[in-house]
Amino acid sequence: MSETRKEIPNERPGESQNEEPNKEGIEKLNKELFDFISGSPSCFHVIENMKQMLSAQGYTPLLESEPWKLRAGGKYYVTRNGSSLIAFRIPAHNEARSFQIMASHSDSPCFKIKENPEIEAENHYVKLNVEKYGGMLMAPWFDRPLSVAGRVLVRDGERIVTRLVNIDRDLLLIPNLAIHMNREVNDGVKYNAQKDMLPLYGDETAKGGFMAQIAEAAGVSPEAILGHDLFLYSRTPGSVWGASREFLSIGRLDDLQCAFASLKGFLEARESAVIPVHCVFDNEEVGSETRQGAASTFLYDTLTNICETLGKPMTEYRRMLAASLMLSADNAHGVHPNYPEKACPTNRPYLNGGIVIKYSANQKYTTDGVAGALFKEICRRAGVPFQVYLNRSDVPGGSTLGNISGTQVAVNTVDIGLAQLAMHSPYETAGTRDTEYLVRAAREFFGTEIQADGDGVYQVK
Repeated sequence: MSETRKEIPNERPGESQNEEPNKEGIEKLNKELFDFISGSPSCFHVIENMKQMLSAQGYTPLLESEPWKLRAGGKYYVTRNGSSLIAFRIPAHNEARSFQIMASHSDSPCFKIKENPEIEAENHYVKLNVEKYGGMLMAPWFDRPLSVAGRVLVRDGERIVTRLVNIDRDLLLIPNLAIHMNREVNDGVKYNAQKDMLPLYGDETAKGGFMAQIAEAAGVSPEAILGHDLFLYSRTPGSVWGASREFLSIGRLDDLQCAFASLKGFLEARESAVIPVHCVFDNEEVGSETRQGAASTFLYDTLTNICETLGKPMTEYRRMLAASLMLSADNAHGVHPNYPEKACPTNRPYLNGGIVIKYSANQKYTTDGVAGALFKEICRRAGVPFQVYLNRSDVPGGSTLGNISGTQVAVNTVDIGLAQLAMHSPYETAGTRDTEYLVRAAREFFGTEIQADGDGVYQVK
């Protein structure tokens, strides 16, 4: 069984070679990542935190329902559904000739609270009725502290407004059945989401209290709540571990590790003759076919609004797309130490091995020779290592943002991610060095101009 070599970029011509970050820099960045993820227990909190980070850097919010006024050197963001966000900058001194777009997603597999959630059991317990959101590993949800976060829609006078809620304490738990009552449990169990996965909320005194507790967190009366989107999340804190502290674990690494790195790189990138676009979609884990998902018109609407507001005709918009590049950033499967046979024989990404470029002949990942070559050149210039992922040829793979978004905005796209283990578990594992690699590559990417000199002929500036 052969292994793929890790690609180590060469020094950029005319520039000094980028140095590896020091230990203190890596630790600081990973603490920022942990703080961001811990403060983002739902997709709505992800976007709210990004809005605050952008506002602190002088970005102006825009509304899709109102006319836009854009200026040279302006910095802006727009949201949809409170769970998707697009941020962009207008160059101050150069005529924008293309877009550089990096897309990730705000959602993660979890359990969603149903309407009328309380279920009494044995006149002694109160459980909550939940349903699966996305394709998760269910077994790791047992026997760990959980809580609830999301949004509620409340009546406020003549308006209906959104309030974010997070019960910031250990509130729930899904208890396992003792082995004495299921002797075959270690031989494998098929879990039933409606029976096995219902979280315990309280004893008989908790009856009727759940929505009242949510209302208290929102600062309203229970009668004021008209709707809600509430999710379970794991309370297990992030951890850095391993013989040399080379691994980190926390929930929602897929895909908040990429979303965080994208925003960091976006905010730090140099100005060039491009419009950098940081894009975070919702609902990737359930197919993206929502008004705030990658299959929606959100990105198309935003890019065309930019062009129209700047006085660019649609013909100019299409010319800009021809020289644009999108990074579809969604984490990748690292080779598993206990299941190495599950990986492709010759393309075997590892944690801390650098950014993973994902390929698929059936275009589940949209990377092709052109997009892959452009991104490898960007990695080389950034001094960032990269590796390659493909599925085993006899194992069907999932899809991600790139090929879905491409149905609305047709640009060269490369699917990338960071190698991780236990994807779609409530406690996932990645490498401590990889976040820094992606921040560095994103920073280089957002400041890079690609010139299309013909179909299949490009300059990277």
